[in-house]
Amino acid sequence: MTGVPGGDERLSLLLIADAAGDVQLVSELLRQVRAPIDVAVAASVGEARQQLNDVDCVLLDLALPDTHGLDGLRTLLKLARRAAVCVLTGLFDEHLGVAALAEGAQDYLIKSQLNGVSLYRALRYAVERKRADDHNRQLREADLGQAESARLERGLLPQPLMDTDLVAVRSFYRTGRQRGLIGGDFYDVVQSGPDRIHFMVGDVCGHSVEEAALGVGLRVAWRALVLGGVPDDAVLPALEQVLMSERRAPELFATVATLSLELSTGQATLRLAGHPPPLLVHGQHAAPLPAATNRLLGVVPKTPEPYEFLLSPGEALLLYTDGLIEGRSGADRLDIDGLCALIAEPESATVGFSALPAWLVGRAERANGGPLADDVAMLMVSRVVPA
Repeated sequence: MTGVPGGDERLSLLLIADAAGDVQLVSELLRQVRAPIDVAVAASVGEARQQLNDVDCVLLDLALPDTHGLDGLRTLLKLARRAAVCVLTGLFDEHLGVAALAEGAQDYLIKSQLNGVSLYRALRYAVERKRADDHNRQLREADLGQAESARLERGLLPQPLMDTDLVAVRSFYRTGRQRGLIGGDFYDVVQSGPDRIHFMVGDVCGHSVEEAALGVGLRVAWRALVLGGVPDDAVLPALEQVLMSERRAPELFATVATLSLELSTGQATLRLAGHPPPLLVHGQHAAPLPAATNRLLGVVPKTPEPYEFLLSPGEALLLYTDGLIEGRSGADRLDIDGLCALIAEPESATVGFSALPAWLVGRAERANGGPLADDVAMLMVSRVVPA
């Protein structure tokens, strides 16, 4: 007996054939060349169903009692997603072998032309081609996933639509590090007139692409409502209608914080729907605004109560999603008090306005002992001190 060239990896083969002569032929040819292949046998596609998850390759006889022509191959290709599939044909059925390649088989083998070396090589090459095809498919899917995430990111995290030097805005977004994918957090900034600008930060519960797409829809709807001149009190109820009509499941909800600011006077109006209150920051002192938060969007519809305050020059307002405060600080959750304590640290005095959001995430991660699990979106808003 002569051995076959190739690697030392043992392969597992499932031979699907009901004729004892075909089973004996394949087994004997592989034995003659000492092929490193473990062979299992099934007499039909139905019998093979329970064995497909544990094999590298399937060798299918197209002449089976429970299938006709290529029907068995089509069924098998749906079931054996991991295994390479080759077909056995007779000399006068070579056309079926060619058709099998078009259906998705890796190779076809004519029984009367087989020898041990050619059989082993065909099976090993089929396995390698299948692995290469699967690898290329995974790369394509990864590329498509990255492209989809990039499109979602552009939808969730737009450039502020503003034309004024009376207010400074710093936006920030960080994905949950354990997932590395964009989630359902979103923000937007829209100037609706020479003296009025609007801000919004929101979060759709969940972390899949569907939640991210829903976040995009809510952000775009909010921008359209603001630019369309819809009264402030009607914006969030309208946004809730969009959420309830577009969500894939009734348990999906969102939290939103909106802010309207008069540029000339600093008069600001805040509305919260299940969202943590923004922080008013002056130097190293920070405190949450005492605004009443309403129910989550999509749970029990109710118009949020507005909270009015004055944003003075030199003060900043920090709007954020709850991923920033859900990390740990020692034995407890960081929460809003912990976030205020971070801003009060001496180190924060050396951090400028633009760098503060990123610094806060870094400090929250240090307190958490590792990356934050959830996404974080932030908007820093400050009236510019007159020269």
